[in-house]
Amino acid sequence: MGYHSIIYIFLFLPVCLLAYQLAPEKWRGRVLLAFSWIFFYLLSGKLLVYLLGTTLLTHCIGIWLTLLKTEEAKAVEGMDRKQKKVIKAEYQKKGRRVLILGILILLGVLGYLKYFDFFTTNLSYLFGHPVLEGWRPEKLLMPIGISFYTLQAIGYMTDVYWGTIQAETEIWRTALFLGFFPQIMEGPIARYSDVADTLYTGKPLEYRNVVDGYVRIFWGLFKKMVIADRMALMVNQVFDHYADYHGAVILAAAIGYVIQLYMEFSGCMDIIIGSGKLFGICLPENFRQPFCAKNPSEFWRRWHITLGAWFKAYIFYPVSVSGLVKKWNQYGRKHCGKHITRLVTSAIALFPVWVANGVWHGAQWNYIFYGMYYFVLIMLGIAVEPVRDHILEACHIDPETKIWRTIQIAKTWVIIVVGELFFRANGLKAGWYMFCSMIKNFDMGQLTDGTLYTLGLERADYLAVIVGCLIVGVIGSMKERGISVQKKMGELAVPVRWGLYYALVIGILIFAAYGDGYQIQDLIYAGF
Repeated sequence: MGYHSIIYIFLFLPVCLLAYQLAPEKWRGRVLLAFSWIFFYLLSGKLLVYLLGTTLLTHCIGIWLTLLKTEEAKAVEGMDRKQKKVIKAEYQKKGRRVLILGILILLGVLGYLKYFDFFTTNLSYLFGHPVLEGWRPEKLLMPIGISFYTLQAIGYMTDVYWGTIQAETEIWRTALFLGFFPQIMEGPIARYSDVADTLYTGKPLEYRNVVDGYVRIFWGLFKKMVIADRMALMVNQVFDHYADYHGAVILAAAIGYVIQLYMEFSGCMDIIIGSGKLFGICLPENFRQPFCAKNPSEFWRRWHITLGAWFKAYIFYPVSVSGLVKKWNQYGRKHCGKHITRLVTSAIALFPVWVANGVWHGAQWNYIFYGMYYFVLIMLGIAVEPVRDHILEACHIDPETKIWRTIQIAKTWVIIVVGELFFRANGLKAGWYMFCSMIKNFDMGQLTDGTLYTLGLERADYLAVIVGCLIVGVIGSMKERGISVQKKMGELAVPVRWGLYYALVIGILIFAAYGDGYQIQDLIYAGF
């Protein structure tokens, strides 16, 4: 039962809304939790035990950290400044150990389920003989969403340790934060402070929230079913049989995958955020017009925003204030100059971020390459920044002009397409083969000789994709210029506004990719 399924849209959500509205206000959060666990069980069956175990561990670690803080407050009463410093340092060490214990357990479970085969296979290849032969996790199935709720759990425990939030005392609240059903498959990866204000209020349903929520859900369905699911046919055909194609066809498939991935992932985010909106719950946005980015760093500030924010808060920031970085900064300023110091500091802090980004997506070398690809590009951008700024100044080029921004955006598009080619390829070797073939055997004639119509799509399908992309592009352009589409819709006359709503639904019914020749496409990011 994916978010795009008829059962979810027209059965699960309405029943959940009805039960939520009929329940007393103080029980509505528990109703959402019950439906969240039902949803997870329908997806993963008895693997619900992993979510329950994560919830129990996270709650207990939070309570444990809170008890240590309470003990610390009592212990320092009446002490002088020096004694307080010693006691606080002792309790900080205890708290750090508790936090590390919780993190290691969560990462241990995730690592065993998701990465054990990858590491043992590569170690066996490295040493020339089987490593840990006979001890394999094939019989253990990986539950849906484990990468998402594991990061949320780690973030929650860390925030309690830092003192930025108070640990929940009621376990159902911790459970709802980790297992709220719209988020469980694909995120967004929320921090507790992002959702606490609206997640537990239990306010009654409101007409405006229900309308806006369902409009956003159907907008997400439009992206996924009209555009992404169509592109999947062409993309799968080329990437699964890459040796049969080369040049322009591979480039077309790489561009097609970028379109498919964005339309599906952002479309699912629309469905997810819209689902939360129905109950008045505000989930964090995960996309902000990423194809308007002028460089790789900006692209990742606009794409999968919550994952990037999580890495920044829990990896980049702790590393950047670590003792190692502080020592380097002191040394670098004296001996290496400001720019080199910044460059090395950035490399130290960003390297673990991009390793984690690659590994988080899956246990394959092409995902690790994908992370390193962006790490190298971002570091190159930092390295050449003074030279670039000098050239722009010498040539009297204003980097804020439309022409220069367009060039930068076009350059970023190339970077995105190449990166996603390796990301989607069936392994790093296949990705390299496709990349080389795209360069060595490029023939524009393949785009006009009918080859594209042998990839599972007809002329009408390509037209539907192009028109769909134009509609999404216009909406995105309005948002980029600060125009609130939702507000503009609300200002329209009621017949016009509802006419557009019905046009959206009818457009999906008519132009969505289903029927003969189409298969229901699994959610891409649900696999991560």
